[in-house]
Amino acid sequence: MAGSEAKNSGSKQSGAKKKEVKKETGLGLTNRKADNFGEWYSEVVVNSEMIEYYDISGCYILRPWAMAIWEIMQGFFDPEIKKMKIKNCYFPLFVSPGVLEKEKEHVEGFAPEVAWVTKSGKTDLEIPIAIRPTSETVMYPYYSKWIRGHRDLPLKLNQWCNVVRWEFSNPTPFIRSREFLWQEGHTAFATKEEADAEVLEILELYRRIYEEFLAIPVIKGKKSEMEKFAGGLYTTSVEAFIPNTGRGVQGATSHCLGQNFAKMFEINFENEKGEKAMVWQNSWAYSTRTIGVMVMVHGDDKGLVLPPKVASVQVIVIPVPYKDANTQGIFDACTATVNTLCEAGIRAESDFRDNYSPGWKYSHWEMKGVPLRIEIGPKDLANKQVFNSLVLLHQFSCYVASSISARAVRRDNGAKIDIANDNLVDEVKKLLDTVQQNLFDVAKQKRDECIEVVHTWDEFVQALNQRKMILAPWCDEEAVEADVKARTKGEMGAAKTLCSPFDQPELPEGTKCFASEKPAKKWSYWGRSY
Repeated sequence: MAGSEAKNSGSKQSGAKKKEVKKETGLGLTNRKADNFGEWYSEVVVNSEMIEYYDISGCYILRPWAMAIWEIMQGFFDPEIKKMKIKNCYFPLFVSPGVLEKEKEHVEGFAPEVAWVTKSGKTDLEIPIAIRPTSETVMYPYYSKWIRGHRDLPLKLNQWCNVVRWEFSNPTPFIRSREFLWQEGHTAFATKEEADAEVLEILELYRRIYEEFLAIPVIKGKKSEMEKFAGGLYTTSVEAFIPNTGRGVQGATSHCLGQNFAKMFEINFENEKGEKAMVWQNSWAYSTRTIGVMVMVHGDDKGLVLPPKVASVQVIVIPVPYKDANTQGIFDACTATVNTLCEAGIRAESDFRDNYSPGWKYSHWEMKGVPLRIEIGPKDLANKQVFNSLVLLHQFSCYVASSISARAVRRDNGAKIDIANDNLVDEVKKLLDTVQQNLFDVAKQKRDECIEVVHTWDEFVQALNQRKMILAPWCDEEAVEADVKARTKGEMGAAKTLCSPFDQPELPEGTKCFASEKPAKKWSYWGRSY
């Protein structure tokens, strides 16, 4: 992404912030999403306080606003995999060269990205040590040690950790960084059927993370042989799409590794018949890339837009005092509103800072993407729109409202809603659900408008130039895919297969491949990607 490292140094960041100042609030973006997507994205992730640039290019500080999103997704995913009897563990960050290089195809797939530790202080290490780009080669020597018989299977482990992949071109916060957070599951089974079933079960959890939590539509499918995980048998993925850039994003992957790693690392077991057999293995992962996809899909020219399910603050309550108004009464009403919402399980906060105007606060929380804003002012109090009464509960030292209503403003579309008396919690919950669903519906509509079905090479090239996500009949030959990449290589990057969707449209007999005119075997999505 051009310009994504524009604020890499502290001095550049300071300059960027100066030029971002608006007269009205001192907030705002200098770039529009439709005009300069790369610079817009860089501004949003910094100004919304999700990341801060670090002094090593491609590495970023994840601030609490971003970490809270990661923790919420983890709070969903971790209990779900525990239901599948998958247990958490932790393996070291470092990998010896001999182990890393044991699986040739695997290491070749990651070789350009592997970072190496070569010194201890000023002394050269006798043997350099790799920093894990992924953990197959870290973990599987010990799987060989722990698995002896069929009673040791299945072995199902997951770890929440960081990995390092030393990307050299266009590092982009969340999307393509040199260090990132992820979970990685590594499982071993006695049979391929068990492994195949888990691959799809995990992939469905990834779909739910994107669609139910991040409100991003994805396509479940299988990767081509050229795009599959290095050393694996096959790869499945959930694929997202960014309409503004016309690029696909591999959202998360669930791989069946087959028996290749079992062969390399001698992960054998004695089956129920007393015969020696090799295990079948899977690995699967999603990372903090999910957060970047969310920013790209939902963000607007005011900043970040958060789906309520992943927002650490779902509702921000802002007092709007005026001269000669009952300021303390307004503050008490705000406190009572927040307490009532929090007791109902809604993540709410108030902004009582007295050194900023209400307008500045509106812009600030819009930049941070809070789904719902509630404004409370003297007119509301006078009209009894906010409180009919306050009851002080001494044992909790907080106010709650026996009857509450207020004006709410939606972040997704700016709509203003007067919430009825005695129904604050129910109305707010309904609004948050509506915002969540609307974000998904709008994102899906925009994505679907970008999908182009083609049958010929000329149609393919035209759709690619129009930044479409292309669905085309394909002969499923690696040489043809390589040829498509070569023929479309340019400044914008080459086109490639994104996935072959599980939900296959009808393929009439006699349909030809768009690129080779050989008999087509399947429909596949194509396009440029991150």
